[in-house]
Amino acid sequence: MKLFNLHTHTLYSDGKAKPEDFVKEAIRQNFDVLGFSEHAPVPMENGFAIEEKQLGDYSREIAQLKEKYRESIEIYTSFEFDYIPGITQDFSVYASQCHIDYAIGSVHLVKNGSGNHLWFIDGPRVETYDAGLKNTFGGNIKKAVKAYYQQINEMINTQDFQIIGHLDKIKMHNKGRYFETGEPWYQDLLNESLALIREKNIIVEVNTRGIYKRRSDSLFPGIDVLEKIREMKIPITISSDAHKPADLSAYFAETIKILKNLGFQSVKCFRKDQWTERAL
Repeated sequence: MKLFNLHTHTLYSDGKAKPEDFVKEAIRQNFDVLGFSEHAPVPMENGFAIEEKQLGDYSREIAQLKEKYRESIEIYTSFEFDYIPGITQDFSVYASQCHIDYAIGSVHLVKNGSGNHLWFIDGPRVETYDAGLKNTFGGNIKKAVKAYYQQINEMINTQDFQIIGHLDKIKMHNKGRYFETGEPWYQDLLNESLALIREKNIIVEVNTRGIYKRRSDSLFPGIDVLEKIREMKIPITISSDAHKPADLSAYFAETIKILKNLGFQSVKCFRKDQWTERAL
């Protein structure tokens, strides 16, 4: 299978290299498609999202690279949008402003109703996850996980995007301490979200970053969830959520083998300005 990656972060957000460095490495690895997906702006102090004042530069630079390397690779512009009810802009605002080719919708910060605290479920530190659970939800894991999946459902119902990012990342820093993903209450929440994803024909990203960064022992989503996704005939794509050029195809060979063993025959790729099926 020709390699591609649609989830890539550069120095414009929380990545570690310039866009052109990713392009050169993608060409070296024989990619035929590369999509850049900086974290869209969020209206709060943070260390991960692109700043509004950089949006024009981002759009222009990716467009220039697309033209410069058009004989070697297809390049696309995207955002990974954070959805936080009542806080973030509708995805359409920045999508229109920057003329993006596709959109990834993700939840990294979980809101507790009308409260001011947000639970950050991502990043390298388990301590941040634990402190956020305590401060935002009083340590009530069922309430917190329910809020996470409800926020995902609200995103699906209210926003326009094509790929859902790292669907079950809520489990990453849990590490079997607070809940088990096989518990009925958890499965009920997951199944509700999967039903909405199927209804809206959203593509589920199979995200390899947790494994190659050694923050998780499974993909996002995990094998048990991927089995449900295959049974429900929900489309998938593979991404590395790359923050460095070396990440671009990290754990791809292993993931392709896993997907084949689960019975998947193809993944979705954005090519020639449209979604296509690519055989595994």
